[in-house]
Amino acid sequence: MKPLSCDTFVVLPPLTSHGGVIFGKNSDRPSGEVQELIYEPAKTFEENDKLQCTYIEIDQHPSTHAVILSKPSWMWGAEMGANDQGVVVGNEAVWTQMGSAQDNEERLLGMDLVRLALERAKSAEEAVDVIGSLLEQFGQGGPCSDTVPDFTYHNSFLIADPQEAWVLETAGRLWVAERVADGCRNISNVLSIGSKFDKCSSTLKEEAQKSGLWDGEEEFNFAKVFGEPNSSATLRQQFGNKLLEELSEGNAFSGSSMFSVLRNEESGICRKSDDGFPTTGSQVSVLAPAGSGKPHCHWFTATPNPKKSVFKPFIFTPNARISQHTVSPKYDPDPAKVLPRFQSKVDRAHNLYKLHAAATSKEDSNVIALLQEMELNCVAEVETFLADFKPEQNLAEVDDLLKDIVETEVKFYK
Repeated sequence: MKPLSCDTFVVLPPLTSHGGVIFGKNSDRPSGEVQELIYEPAKTFEENDKLQCTYIEIDQHPSTHAVILSKPSWMWGAEMGANDQGVVVGNEAVWTQMGSAQDNEERLLGMDLVRLALERAKSAEEAVDVIGSLLEQFGQGGPCSDTVPDFTYHNSFLIADPQEAWVLETAGRLWVAERVADGCRNISNVLSIGSKFDKCSSTLKEEAQKSGLWDGEEEFNFAKVFGEPNSSATLRQQFGNKLLEELSEGNAFSGSSMFSVLRNEESGICRKSDDGFPTTGSQVSVLAPAGSGKPHCHWFTATPNPKKSVFKPFIFTPNARISQHTVSPKYDPDPAKVLPRFQSKVDRAHNLYKLHAAATSKEDSNVIALLQEMELNCVAEVETFLADFKPEQNLAEVDDLLKDIVETEVKFYK
Protein backbone atom coordinates (compact mmCIF):
# COMPACT_ATOMS: atom_id res chain seq x y z
CA MET A 1 0.00 0.00 0.00
CA LYS A 2 1.35 3.42 -0.97
CA PRO A 3 -0.07 6.47 0.84
CA LEU A 4 -0.96 9.44 -1.31
CA SER A 5 1.02 12.02 0.61
CA CYS A 6 3.79 13.08 2.99
CA ASP A 7 6.04 16.03 2.23
CA THR A 8 9.08 17.73 3.74
CA PHE A 9 10.51 21.13 2.77
CA VAL A 10 13.47 23.39 3.44
CA VAL A 11 14.26 26.95 2.39
CA LEU A 12 17.73 28.39 2.92
CA PRO A 13 19.31 31.86 2.70
CA PRO A 14 19.22 34.10 0.82
CA LEU A 15 15.56 33.23 0.21
CA THR A 16 14.36 33.64 3.81
CA SER A 17 13.24 36.90 5.39
CA HIS A 18 15.19 36.36 8.64
CA GLY A 19 18.40 35.14 6.99
CA GLY A 20 18.27 31.64 8.46
CA VAL A 21 16.94 28.21 7.46
CA ILE A 22 13.24 27.28 7.53
CA PHE A 23 12.14 23.62 7.64
CA GLY A 24 8.63 22.17 7.39
CA LYS A 25 6.91 18.81 7.27
CA ASN A 26 3.44 17.32 7.10
CA SER A 27 3.23 13.81 8.50
CA ASP A 28 0.52 11.84 6.69
CA ARG A 29 -0.27 8.56 8.38
CA PRO A 30 -2.98 5.85 8.48
CA SER A 31 -6.39 7.24 9.44
CA GLY A 32 -7.01 7.21 13.19
CA GLU A 33 -3.34 7.03 14.17
CA VAL A 34 -2.57 9.52 16.96
CA GLN A 35 0.57 11.63 16.78
CA GLU A 36 1.88 12.79 20.15
CA LEU A 37 4.32 15.59 20.90
CA ILE A 38 6.96 14.73 23.50
CA TYR A 39 10.08 16.30 24.97
CA GLU A 40 13.11 14.35 26.19
CA PRO A 41 15.92 16.15 28.04
CA ALA A 42 19.60 15.49 27.39
CA LYS A 43 20.89 12.37 29.16
CA THR A 44 24.09 10.41 29.82
CA PHE A 45 24.41 6.63 29.97
CA GLU A 46 26.71 3.88 31.23
CA GLU A 47 29.12 2.13 28.85
CA ASN A 48 27.13 -1.08 28.35
CA ASP A 49 23.62 0.38 28.38
CA LYS A 50 21.21 -0.80 25.69
CA LEU A 51 18.44 1.07 23.88
CA GLN A 52 15.10 -0.49 22.96
CA CYS A 53 13.88 1.04 19.70
CA THR A 54 10.47 0.20 18.24
CA TYR A 55 11.41 -3.43 17.48
CA ILE A 56 15.08 -4.10 18.13
CA GLU A 57 17.64 -3.36 20.82
CA ILE A 58 20.90 -1.57 19.99
CA ASP A 59 23.81 -0.13 21.94
CA GLN A 60 22.96 3.12 23.66
CA HIS A 61 25.05 6.18 22.83
CA PRO A 62 27.12 7.59 25.75
CA SER A 63 24.98 10.75 25.73
CA THR A 64 21.91 12.10 23.97
CA HIS A 65 20.79 15.62 23.11
CA ALA A 66 17.52 17.13 24.28
CA VAL A 67 14.85 16.52 21.63
CA ILE A 68 11.28 17.47 20.85
CA LEU A 69 9.51 14.87 18.75
CA SER A 70 6.24 14.56 16.85
CA LYS A 71 5.70 10.81 16.74
CA PRO A 72 3.10 8.09 16.16
CA SER A 73 2.18 7.24 19.72
CA TRP A 74 2.56 3.47 19.34
CA MET A 75 6.23 3.49 18.30
CA TRP A 76 9.56 4.58 19.78
CA GLY A 77 10.66 6.53 16.71
CA ALA A 78 9.46 9.87 15.38
CA GLU A 79 8.17 11.27 12.10
CA MET A 80 9.91 14.59 12.67
CA GLY A 81 11.52 16.68 15.34
CA ALA A 82 14.40 18.87 16.48
CA ASN A 83 17.25 18.79 18.96
CA ASP A 84 18.93 21.40 21.14
CA GLN A 85 21.84 21.62 18.68
CA GLY A 86 19.68 23.17 15.96
CA VAL A 87 19.27 19.96 13.93
CA VAL A 88 15.87 19.11 12.43
CA VAL A 89 14.88 15.89 10.62
CA GLY A 90 11.81 14.57 8.80
CA ASN A 91 11.36 11.34 6.83
CA GLU A 92 9.29 10.13 3.88
CA ALA A 93 8.12 6.69 2.83
CA VAL A 94 9.61 5.55 -0.50
CA TRP A 95 9.24 2.33 -2.46
CA THR A 96 12.27 0.95 -4.25
CA GLN A 97 13.56 -1.91 -6.39
CA MET A 98 15.19 -3.34 -3.25
CA GLY A 99 11.83 -3.83 -1.54
CA SER A 100 10.79 -7.41 -0.73
CA ALA A 101 8.86 -9.56 1.71
CA GLN A 102 11.92 -9.34 3.97
CA ASP A 103 10.92 -5.75 4.74
CA ASN A 104 8.49 -7.25 7.27
CA GLU A 105 11.44 -8.47 9.35
CA GLU A 106 11.84 -6.36 12.46
CA ARG A 107 14.81 -4.03 12.18
CA LEU A 108 15.05 -0.24 12.63
CA LEU A 109 12.12 1.77 11.32
CA GLY A 110 12.81 4.94 9.36
CA MET A 111 11.15 6.77 12.27
CA ASP A 112 13.66 5.18 14.68
CA LEU A 113 16.45 6.58 12.50
CA VAL A 114 14.90 10.07 12.71
CA ARG A 115 14.96 9.95 16.50
CA LEU A 116 18.41 8.37 16.71
CA ALA A 117 19.85 11.07 14.46
CA LEU A 118 18.34 13.83 16.58
CA GLU A 119 19.49 12.27 19.84
CA ARG A 120 23.07 11.76 18.62
CA ALA A 121 23.99 14.41 16.03
CA LYS A 122 25.34 17.95 16.52
CA SER A 123 24.95 18.94 12.85
CA ALA A 124 22.99 17.97 9.76
CA GLU A 125 26.02 16.28 8.21
CA GLU A 126 26.63 14.31 11.40
CA ALA A 127 22.97 13.22 11.31
CA VAL A 128 23.56 11.89 7.79
CA ASP A 129 26.49 9.85 9.09
CA VAL A 130 24.46 8.54 12.05
CA ILE A 131 21.61 7.37 9.83
CA GLY A 132 23.93 5.92 7.19
CA SER A 133 26.00 3.90 9.65
CA LEU A 134 22.98 2.55 11.56
CA LEU A 135 21.23 1.66 8.31
CA GLU A 136 24.22 -0.33 7.08
CA GLN A 137 24.63 -2.03 10.45
CA PHE A 138 21.02 -2.93 11.27
CA GLY A 139 18.97 -2.39 8.11
CA GLN A 140 15.43 -1.01 7.98
CA GLY A 141 12.28 -3.07 8.35
CA GLY A 142 9.23 -4.09 10.31
CA PRO A 143 5.55 -3.07 10.15
CA CYS A 144 5.20 0.71 9.79
CA SER A 145 1.66 0.77 11.19
CA ASP A 146 -0.08 -0.91 14.11
CA THR A 147 -3.38 -1.03 12.19
CA VAL A 148 -2.56 -1.47 8.47
CA PRO A 149 -1.36 -5.03 7.71
CA ASP A 150 1.86 -5.54 5.71
CA PHE A 151 2.52 -1.80 5.49
CA THR A 152 6.27 -1.47 4.99
CA TYR A 153 8.51 0.93 3.10
CA HIS A 154 12.01 2.32 2.74
CA ASN A 155 12.81 5.89 3.70
CA SER A 156 14.15 9.22 2.58
CA PHE A 157 15.12 12.03 4.94
CA LEU A 158 15.42 15.81 4.84
CA ILE A 159 17.87 17.06 7.46
CA ALA A 160 18.81 20.66 8.22
CA ASP A 161 20.79 22.81 10.63
CA PRO A 162 21.48 26.57 10.67
CA GLN A 163 24.14 26.27 7.95
CA GLU A 164 22.91 23.71 5.41
CA ALA A 165 20.51 20.92 4.57
CA TRP A 166 20.95 17.34 3.36
CA VAL A 167 18.67 14.93 1.53
CA LEU A 168 19.38 11.28 2.34
CA GLU A 169 17.60 8.54 0.35
CA THR A 170 17.67 4.80 0.88
CA ALA A 171 17.03 1.48 -0.84
CA GLY A 172 17.30 -1.35 1.67
CA ARG A 173 20.68 -0.89 3.39
CA LEU A 174 21.98 1.27 0.56
CA TRP A 175 21.89 5.06 0.67
CA VAL A 176 23.02 8.32 -0.93
CA ALA A 177 23.04 11.87 0.42
CA GLU A 178 23.04 15.23 -1.32
CA ARG A 179 24.12 18.48 0.32
CA VAL A 180 21.88 21.52 -0.18
CA ALA A 181 23.74 24.78 0.48
CA ASP A 182 21.19 27.36 -0.67
CA GLY A 183 17.84 27.81 -2.42
CA CYS A 184 14.98 25.44 -1.60
CA ARG A 185 14.41 21.69 -1.67
CA ASN A 186 11.52 19.35 -0.97
CA ILE A 187 10.95 15.60 -0.93
CA SER A 188 7.86 13.41 -1.26
CA ASN A 189 7.26 9.65 -1.55
CA VAL A 190 9.66 9.12 -4.46
CA LEU A 191 13.43 8.96 -4.88
CA SER A 192 14.82 12.27 -6.13
CA ILE A 193 18.64 12.02 -6.00
CA GLY A 194 20.13 11.27 -9.40
CA SER A 195 23.79 11.20 -10.39
CA LYS A 196 24.84 14.10 -8.14
CA PHE A 197 25.43 13.16 -4.52
CA ASP A 198 28.02 13.92 -1.85
CA LYS A 199 27.98 10.80 0.34
CA CYS A 200 26.89 7.21 -0.13
CA SER A 201 27.08 3.72 1.35
CA SER A 202 30.43 2.06 0.70
CA THR A 203 29.11 -0.77 -1.52
CA LEU A 204 26.42 1.20 -3.35
CA LYS A 205 27.50 0.66 -6.97
CA GLU A 206 28.73 -2.87 -6.32
CA GLU A 207 25.33 -3.89 -4.90
CA ALA A 208 23.50 -2.18 -7.78
CA GLN A 209 25.45 -4.33 -10.23
CA LYS A 210 24.99 -7.50 -8.16
CA SER A 211 21.23 -6.90 -8.14
CA GLY A 212 21.18 -6.54 -11.93
CA LEU A 213 19.83 -2.99 -11.66
CA TRP A 214 22.87 -1.22 -13.18
CA ASP A 215 25.21 -2.36 -15.92
CA GLY A 216 28.20 -0.47 -14.58
CA GLU A 217 28.67 1.40 -17.84
CA GLU A 218 26.07 4.15 -18.09
CA GLU A 219 26.17 7.02 -15.60
CA PHE A 220 24.98 5.89 -12.17
CA ASN A 221 21.68 7.55 -11.24
CA PHE A 222 20.31 6.52 -7.83
CA ALA A 223 16.66 7.37 -8.51
CA LYS A 224 16.75 5.74 -11.94
CA VAL A 225 18.47 2.58 -10.70
CA PHE A 226 16.49 1.98 -7.51
CA GLY A 227 13.30 4.05 -7.81
CA GLU A 228 9.74 2.91 -8.47
CA PRO A 229 7.33 5.23 -10.30
CA ASN A 230 4.94 7.19 -8.09
CA SER A 231 3.10 9.73 -10.22
CA SER A 232 1.13 11.19 -7.29
CA ALA A 233 4.29 11.88 -5.31
CA THR A 234 6.10 13.29 -8.34
CA LEU A 235 3.29 15.75 -9.05
CA ARG A 236 3.08 16.74 -5.39
CA GLN A 237 6.83 17.29 -5.25
CA GLN A 238 6.67 19.50 -8.34
CA PHE A 239 3.72 21.46 -6.91
CA GLY A 240 5.51 21.87 -3.58
CA ASN A 241 8.66 23.13 -5.26
CA LYS A 242 6.60 25.67 -7.19
CA LEU A 243 5.03 26.90 -3.94
CA LEU A 244 8.46 27.33 -2.35
CA GLU A 245 9.75 29.28 -5.33
CA GLU A 246 6.71 31.56 -5.47
CA LEU A 247 6.69 32.31 -1.75
CA SER A 248 10.45 32.95 -1.64
CA GLU A 249 10.38 35.64 -4.34
CA GLY A 250 12.11 38.75 -3.06
CA ASN A 251 13.85 36.69 -0.36
CA ALA A 252 10.70 37.00 1.73
CA PHE A 253 10.05 33.39 2.81
CA SER A 254 9.03 33.22 6.50
CA GLY A 255 7.77 30.74 9.04
CA SER A 256 4.23 31.80 8.14
CA SER A 257 5.04 31.08 4.49
CA MET A 258 5.84 27.50 5.47
CA PHE A 259 2.56 27.32 7.41
CA SER A 260 0.73 28.17 4.17
CA VAL A 261 2.67 25.53 2.21
CA LEU A 262 1.68 22.85 4.71
CA ARG A 263 -1.94 24.01 4.57
CA ASN A 264 -2.21 23.75 0.78
CA GLU A 265 -4.99 21.27 -0.05
CA GLU A 266 -5.02 21.78 -3.84
CA SER A 267 -1.63 20.05 -4.17
CA GLY A 268 -2.48 17.20 -1.79
CA ILE A 269 0.19 18.44 0.63
CA CYS A 270 -2.48 18.99 3.29
CA ARG A 271 -4.81 16.02 3.60
CA LYS A 272 -8.15 16.07 5.41
CA SER A 273 -9.08 13.85 8.31
CA ASP A 274 -11.43 11.74 6.17
CA ASP A 275 -8.64 10.76 3.76
CA GLY A 276 -7.14 7.28 4.06
CA PHE A 277 -3.79 8.83 4.96
CA PRO A 278 -4.60 12.23 6.51
CA THR A 279 -2.13 14.78 7.82
CA THR A 280 -1.78 13.76 11.47
CA GLY A 281 0.84 16.27 12.56
CA SER A 282 2.88 19.20 11.24
CA GLN A 283 6.16 20.92 12.10
CA VAL A 284 7.79 24.18 11.04
CA SER A 285 11.25 25.09 12.37
CA VAL A 286 12.69 28.59 12.01
CA LEU A 287 16.43 28.23 12.56
CA ALA A 288 18.28 31.40 13.53
CA PRO A 289 21.19 32.48 11.31
CA ALA A 290 24.43 30.70 12.25
CA GLY A 291 26.44 32.74 14.73
CA SER A 292 23.58 35.12 15.56
CA GLY A 293 23.24 33.91 19.14
CA LYS A 294 19.47 33.90 18.76
CA PRO A 295 17.40 30.82 19.67
CA HIS A 296 15.72 28.58 17.11
CA CYS A 297 11.93 28.29 17.25
CA HIS A 298 10.07 25.10 16.41
CA TRP A 299 6.33 25.17 15.72
CA PHE A 300 4.12 22.06 16.07
CA THR A 301 0.40 21.42 15.68
CA ALA A 302 0.22 18.18 17.76
CA THR A 303 -3.20 17.74 16.10
CA PRO A 304 -4.39 16.59 12.65
CA ASN A 305 -4.93 18.82 9.59
CA PRO A 306 -2.85 22.00 9.85
CA LYS A 307 -5.64 23.96 8.15
CA LYS A 308 -7.74 23.38 11.27
CA SER A 309 -4.89 23.46 13.77
CA VAL A 310 -2.79 25.98 15.65
CA PHE A 311 0.98 25.98 15.19
CA LYS A 312 2.46 26.29 18.68
CA PRO A 313 6.04 27.43 19.43
CA PHE A 314 8.79 25.66 21.34
CA ILE A 315 12.25 27.00 22.18
CA PHE A 316 14.94 24.84 23.79
CA THR A 317 16.00 26.14 27.19
CA PRO A 318 17.93 24.49 30.05
CA ASN A 319 14.62 23.93 31.86
CA ALA A 320 12.13 23.56 29.02
CA ARG A 321 8.76 22.06 29.90
CA ILE A 322 5.83 20.98 27.76
CA SER A 323 2.22 20.21 28.54
CA GLN A 324 1.08 16.67 29.25
CA HIS A 325 -1.99 17.44 27.11
CA THR A 326 0.06 16.46 23.99
CA VAL A 327 1.42 13.21 25.43
CA SER A 328 -0.49 9.98 24.78
CA PRO A 329 -1.40 7.58 27.58
CA LYS A 330 0.99 4.70 28.23
CA TYR A 331 -0.06 1.07 28.62
CA ASP A 332 1.65 -1.77 30.50
CA PRO A 333 1.87 -4.09 28.76
CA ASP A 334 1.55 -2.13 25.50
CA PRO A 335 -0.15 -4.12 22.69
CA ALA A 336 2.57 -2.89 20.30
CA LYS A 337 5.21 -4.68 22.41
CA VAL A 338 3.40 -7.93 23.18
CA LEU A 339 4.10 -10.83 20.80
CA PRO A 340 2.34 -11.47 18.52
CA ARG A 341 2.08 -7.71 18.05
CA PHE A 342 -0.98 -5.58 17.40
CA GLN A 343 -3.55 -8.16 18.50
CA SER A 344 -5.59 -5.62 20.42
CA LYS A 345 -6.35 -1.91 20.17
CA VAL A 346 -6.10 0.76 22.84
CA ASP A 347 -7.11 4.40 22.90
CA ARG A 348 -3.91 6.41 22.40
CA ALA A 349 -5.57 9.82 21.98
CA HIS A 350 -4.02 12.53 24.14
CA ASN A 351 -6.21 15.22 25.66
CA LEU A 352 -5.47 17.93 23.07
CA TYR A 353 -6.21 15.47 20.27
CA LYS A 354 -9.63 14.65 21.76
CA LEU A 355 -10.61 18.26 22.41
CA HIS A 356 -9.43 19.42 18.98
CA ALA A 357 -11.33 16.60 17.24
CA ALA A 358 -14.56 17.46 19.06
CA ALA A 359 -14.27 21.19 18.33
CA THR A 360 -13.30 20.95 14.65
CA SER A 361 -15.58 18.08 13.63
CA LYS A 362 -18.55 20.49 13.51
CA GLU A 363 -16.99 22.50 10.63
CA ASP A 364 -17.71 25.69 12.59
CA SER A 365 -16.03 28.57 10.73
CA ASN A 366 -16.06 30.66 13.91
CA VAL A 367 -13.92 28.07 15.70
CA ILE A 368 -11.36 28.02 12.87
CA ALA A 369 -11.31 31.83 12.73
CA LEU A 370 -10.63 32.06 16.47
CA LEU A 371 -7.87 29.45 16.22
CA GLN A 372 -6.28 31.41 13.37
CA GLU A 373 -6.44 34.60 15.42
CA MET A 374 -4.81 32.81 18.34
CA GLU A 375 -1.99 31.68 16.06
CA LEU A 376 -1.49 35.10 14.46
CA ASN A 377 -1.17 36.75 17.87
CA CYS A 378 1.28 34.10 19.02
CA VAL A 379 3.42 34.43 15.88
CA ALA A 380 3.59 38.21 16.30
CA GLU A 381 4.67 37.93 19.94
CA VAL A 382 7.30 35.27 19.25
CA GLU A 383 8.71 37.14 16.25
CA THR A 384 9.07 40.28 18.39
CA PHE A 385 10.80 38.29 21.13
CA LEU A 386 13.25 36.74 18.64
CA ALA A 387 13.94 40.03 16.84
CA ASP A 388 14.76 41.78 20.14
CA PHE A 389 16.67 38.85 21.67
CA LYS A 390 20.25 39.50 22.79
CA PRO A 391 22.78 36.63 23.15
CA GLU A 392 23.31 37.41 26.84
CA GLN A 393 19.56 37.26 27.52
CA ASN A 394 18.19 34.60 29.87
CA LEU A 395 15.89 32.10 28.16
CA ALA A 396 14.09 31.19 31.38
CA GLU A 397 11.11 33.34 30.39
CA VAL A 398 10.27 30.88 27.61
CA ASP A 399 10.73 27.67 29.63
CA ASP A 400 6.95 27.18 29.52
CA LEU A 401 6.25 28.73 26.11
CA LEU A 402 4.79 25.63 24.47
CA LYS A 403 3.13 24.49 27.69
CA ASP A 404 1.33 27.82 28.11
CA ILE A 405 0.09 27.95 24.51
CA VAL A 406 -1.19 24.35 24.62
CA GLU A 407 -3.01 24.98 27.86
CA THR A 408 -4.55 28.15 26.41
CA GLU A 409 -5.79 26.08 23.48
CA VAL A 410 -7.21 23.46 25.85
CA LYS A 411 -9.10 26.15 27.77
CA PHE A 412 -10.47 27.51 24.49
CA TYR A 413 -11.93 24.11 23.57
CA LYS A 414 -13.44 23.63 27.00
